[in-house]
Amino acid sequence: MSENLLELKDYSVSFNTPKGEVEAVRNVNLELKPGEILGVVGESGCGKTVMCKSVMKLMPKNAFIKSGSVKVQGEDITSYKERDMRPLRGKRFAMVFQDPMTSLNPTIPIGKQITESILKHEKVSTDEAKRRAIEMLDLVGIKDPNERFKLQPHFFSGGMRQRCVLAVALASKPELLFADEATTALDVTVEEKILNLLLDIRERLGIGMVFISHDLGAVARVADRVAVMYAGKIVEIGTAEEIYYDPRHPYTWGLLSSLPALARKDGELNFIHGMPPSLIDPPPGDAFAERNKYALAIDYEKEPPMFQISETHSAATWLLDERAPRVVSPVNLKKRSALWQQIRS
Repeated sequence: MSENLLELKDYSVSFNTPKGEVEAVRNVNLELKPGEILGVVGESGCGKTVMCKSVMKLMPKNAFIKSGSVKVQGEDITSYKERDMRPLRGKRFAMVFQDPMTSLNPTIPIGKQITESILKHEKVSTDEAKRRAIEMLDLVGIKDPNERFKLQPHFFSGGMRQRCVLAVALASKPELLFADEATTALDVTVEEKILNLLLDIRERLGIGMVFISHDLGAVARVADRVAVMYAGKIVEIGTAEEIYYDPRHPYTWGLLSSLPALARKDGELNFIHGMPPSLIDPPPGDAFAERNKYALAIDYEKEPPMFQISETHSAATWLLDERAPRVVSPVNLKKRSALWQQIRS
C-alpha cells in the first residue's frame, strides 16, 4: 500500500458549459501523508473546492476528470462510478462544508443523523450506533451529549452546528477529512475553538485533513504544509513555515500582504489588483502575469515549471529561473515573523 493517504497526479477537472469548457483544476500534483494537515488557499474560483469534491465524486453531471489520476490509500479511484464511491464516502473519507445547515437535516435530531451515518457504513446494532454517536458528540466538544443527542439543529448555535457536522463526518472513522471553509462563517472566538478542535481530533484519531480556506492566518494555525492555488493550478507548495517565512511566488506575496495584521501604516488593507482570468480560455504563459507587477516577458509566453527551492518547497514562477533578476518579497519580514509567532504560540 502507498504511504500516501491521498495522491493526485497531473490531475485536471473540467466543466462543460454552454460557453465552452471551464478548466477548473489544471494539472495538479500533490500528496497527503496519514495524520498530516494540508492547507489549500487561494481566491474564490481558484479550484480548491472543486479539487476536493471531485475526489469524492460529489460533482454535477457536467463535470469530468479531464486527465490524471487520484489515489486514496494507494487505491486508484479515478474511474470509479457512483456505486463504487458510496461505500467509500464516510468510511474512507468525509467532507465538512462551510455552512453546516446545508449538511444537516433541520427536521431530524442530531443524534439520529449521526446514528444513521454509522449504520449505513457498519454492521452494528442500533444501540451500539447510538452509543458511538453520543461518543462522537462528546469528542467534538458538545456538552451534555446524552441530552443534546435528542435535539434538532436549530437548538444549536452556528459553532455548535459545525461541531455536529464534524461528528457526522467522523462517525464512521474515516482516514481522510476534507474541511471546506469550515470556519469562514464563524466569529473569531468560535473560529479559534474549531481550529483547536481540528488539531485535537488529528491528535486523537490520527486522521489526515485537507483544510480549504481563503484565510492564510487560519491555515497557518493548523496546517503542516500549505498549497497555494491560482486559476486551477498549485503555484506554490511548502511547509507552513516556508510559506510564511520564505514565500517565493508573487501571488503568495499578495495573499500574505492582504492579512489585516500586515496592513499599511495608514491602516489600509493591501489587495491584489485585477481579477483572475477566465478558465474557459486560460491565457498563455503564467495565468497570474496580468496581475503581477514583477512579471517578465516570458510570463506572457510560456507557463513556468515548478522550481524546486528545497525538498519540501517549490513554486511555479519565472522569478526563480537562474536568468531572472533578483526580486525580494515585498511582505515585511519582521511583521510576518511576529504574526507567525503569535499564530503558532
